[in-house]
Amino acid sequence: MLSGKRVFLIVSGGISAYKSLDLIRRLREKGASVRCCLTANARKFVTETTVTALSQTPAVWDQFAPADNGGIGHIELARACDLVIAAPATADLMARMAAGIADELATTLLLAADRPILIAPAMNVKMWLHPATRANLDTLVRRGVRVVGPNEGPMACNEFGPGRMAEVAEIVAAAESILAEGTALAGRRVVVTSGPTVEPIDPVRVIANRSSGKQGHAIASACARLGADVVLVSGPVALADPAGMAAVHVETARQMLAAVEAALPADVLVCAAAVADWGVKAAAPQKLKKVAGGAPPVIELVPNPDILATISARSEGRPRLVVGFAAETENLIANARAKREKKGCDWILANDVSPESGTFGGDATVLHLVSAAGCEDWPTLSKVEAADRLAHRIAEALS
Repeated sequence: MLSGKRVFLIVSGGISAYKSLDLIRRLREKGASVRCCLTANARKFVTETTVTALSQTPAVWDQFAPADNGGIGHIELARACDLVIAAPATADLMARMAAGIADELATTLLLAADRPILIAPAMNVKMWLHPATRANLDTLVRRGVRVVGPNEGPMACNEFGPGRMAEVAEIVAAAESILAEGTALAGRRVVVTSGPTVEPIDPVRVIANRSSGKQGHAIASACARLGADVVLVSGPVALADPAGMAAVHVETARQMLAAVEAALPADVLVCAAAVADWGVKAAAPQKLKKVAGGAPPVIELVPNPDILATISARSEGRPRLVVGFAAETENLIANARAKREKKGCDWILANDVSPESGTFGGDATVLHLVSAAGCEDWPTLSKVEAADRLAHRIAEALS
């Protein structure tokens, strides 16, 4: 998968920089061409001469060196590749990436890059666990930066814990996986619902919920990155439409069902939207007025259509894989299993949306994939990471 691919390797200044030399060799053994950029601190650990000899391409580091062929150096370098890898990615490099600082060639290249970026963090355990580093990591992941490692183990500073740079084989495997994207779901049509639905009470008031749409939008983007033809059906959210897909905007549950049915046939339906269970039987045509001393108006509710169950029950035109979400506040797995049986879908992703979980509107989640085969417990992930994992599981299931 790396044969003929162009990798730009950024080496930053940590003790793990010595592993980057082996990484160059392994990438080239897989058929990739490798060009390297050293940060100022990296040059204290590895030399330009060694890196150039192993990569068979001159290493770069000087932001103000004359550009090749008279071009704009850092722009060309950032885009004349298929993948950018930063290994090791120190806490300092991650912080500068998160802040958008371009104070040397390596960070300028990272800011100018429009190619996938993979980082292999490496640092002291306390630095890795520090809230600043965690916040920087979250920022980078939200922007689409991929991460491999770090691993847990003894460190050069005589401490033990997470912070060791991923092994070279792991980095190579991650690079292969990223460069294979765009093909895993190629030719597949995926419909994703996202966000809340809102049910009008009158022209001003609605029944709604706290869904932000972050998870559904991330799933749509992850499937698109794997090459799927994606249709995103979204309720009202404060998010931009993801690039590379058709987006249909709806408000009510009935509108969402109609939009989903219009998007079929499809190979996959992922129902990530938080659809209102009930709607108002007859919304008032004018704003309801408060009467002094009077009782509040009586609002009669009626069940909304169940999108997940409706599509799952189709005898013709049913997607090959129908995936739902079970947003629960108690008895998480038991309720998810019961929901999967009741709805007739293939998979249910159970997640805790109790107030203390911070899932609604937050950037992290803990999901449990419930299927006929059992329950997979996923670790705490950002919603982007969870979306990537789900997209790859979908690709595996369809293959």
